[in-house]
Amino acid sequence: MTHEEILSQYGPREAMEYDVVVVGGGPGGLATAIRLKQLAAEKGTDVSVVVLEKGSEPGAHILSGAIMDPKALTELLPNWKADGAPLKQPVTDDAYIFLSEQSGFRVPNLFLPPFAHNHGNYIVSLGAVTKWMGEQAEALGVEIFPGFSAAEVLYNEDGSVKGVATGNMGINKEGEPSDDFQLGMELHAKYTVFAEGARGHLGKQLIAKFKLDEGRDPQSFGIGIKELWEIDPSRHKPGFVMHTAGWPMESDTYGGAFLYHLDGNKVALGFVTGLGYSNPYLSPFEEFQRWKTHPNVRYYFENDKGEITAKRLSYGARAINASGLNALPKTVFPGGALVGCNAGYLNVSRIKGSHAAIKTGMLAAEAAYDAVVAGRQHDELSAYPEAFEKSWLHTELNKDRNFKNWFKYGLTTATLMNGFEQFVLRGHIPWTLRRDKPDHAYLKPAAECKPINYPKPDGKLTFDRLSSVFISNTNHAENQPAHLTLKDASVPVQVNLAQYAGPEARYCPAGVYEFVKNADNSDRLQINAQNCVHCKTCDIKDPTQNIVWVTPEGGGGPNYSGM
Repeated sequence: MTHEEILSQYGPREAMEYDVVVVGGGPGGLATAIRLKQLAAEKGTDVSVVVLEKGSEPGAHILSGAIMDPKALTELLPNWKADGAPLKQPVTDDAYIFLSEQSGFRVPNLFLPPFAHNHGNYIVSLGAVTKWMGEQAEALGVEIFPGFSAAEVLYNEDGSVKGVATGNMGINKEGEPSDDFQLGMELHAKYTVFAEGARGHLGKQLIAKFKLDEGRDPQSFGIGIKELWEIDPSRHKPGFVMHTAGWPMESDTYGGAFLYHLDGNKVALGFVTGLGYSNPYLSPFEEFQRWKTHPNVRYYFENDKGEITAKRLSYGARAINASGLNALPKTVFPGGALVGCNAGYLNVSRIKGSHAAIKTGMLAAEAAYDAVVAGRQHDELSAYPEAFEKSWLHTELNKDRNFKNWFKYGLTTATLMNGFEQFVLRGHIPWTLRRDKPDHAYLKPAAECKPINYPKPDGKLTFDRLSSVFISNTNHAENQPAHLTLKDASVPVQVNLAQYAGPEARYCPAGVYEFVKNADNSDRLQINAQNCVHCKTCDIKDPTQNIVWVTPEGGGGPNYSGM
């Protein structure tokens, strides 16, 4: 049955009314809700706020490195330390290392650009921080609905956003209501704030509908793949932060890696690959596994005999914004706003986005609160982008606005020019580099590229995808429809496999896509949607833009632990 047929037979949907609906229970969405309730309490008014979170709880789907700049959190919740926020491990030392295949050069701290200094920041589990923020929001009276995915934007007759509808539950693989069927519900609001994270499903639709990206650079993304390990205390340095550039990536491919020492003998490590890469044989997952074998990295996982003694605890992957201010879309439209990574506020030079998400959530909340108490609804919250342009966040993003785009000229040029802009010009940059096409358009045909032979995993330091997905605690109801959809089912074989050697089998970090043989020896694409960790890479990098990620049944996906 089609969506319209289901509504016709089982509708109408139940509707709930709020002043503000927030889509997404990450740092940006929760900051929006918290600030709204703070303002209501300060001024003796009542503003109803609900947060929809597709994960099983706030933080379940959150994945980040993460080094957190507490500036915005301090503005939002000044007593966060006394109130038990899980920011426990301050950064004690920064190392920036350029790797060759067997050695590395550490940049002297004196020559580190300003964005590479992390004094005053904290190494955190952003999932734990998000869970804590959810508790603070609920204490202020925010309603949080975990396990409910916002699947559809609702519009008023004049075209303004009316709210959202949650997905139906209990639809089987054939698209038919099962015995467990439950119709989704509608949430109507005077204003709806979208805080879905990078490449948000509904945010993508809104940007297209309202042409919010008109005149802006195409958005650029990277895929960040992360693992959490417990290592030997003798190799653990609490608060030590290491970033690397260079090997194993080719000089013309944007990418880098990190290794952060948390408390409790734990390290978070990960690899970011810019999704504007050109070689369809490249596998971000395999590049990450290969990076771990470098002597400067392997050291932290082995003993003096060279034996791997560390234990891998968790795994995950997520697309991240990488384009900055040049690609920031218009963030308001009739009836709503985009905040955080749903708009693209992440500062890629600092590899930080949570402070930006919190700050933009606060700014959007302040604009929405003033509008609601003034009796307005469904118009544009123009005060939000105006406040952003006057904020410290705009100043921060503006001075780093060219960071990513320099890398199209290679690692050496990017390093020199970013250093020049920050050290010599001190962020007062008279020029702006532009980007002319989206990430998927950079992929070259396989015939023009060299295959990459990656080593087999050893099961001790390096691993395969399926064993990795297993420790991400990913789960989707077995009988639900695949949430990874194809516009044209013939394209994967006739175009992607024929021309690009089937890149979806390599860029996916979870083994979702694989090409298999039919009985007649023809090829077909098999989609293992139950493995999906919701990273959104396929939605971004598919060369024909034939894959569309849609929301699965609420509560499905990863359940990250300690990430």
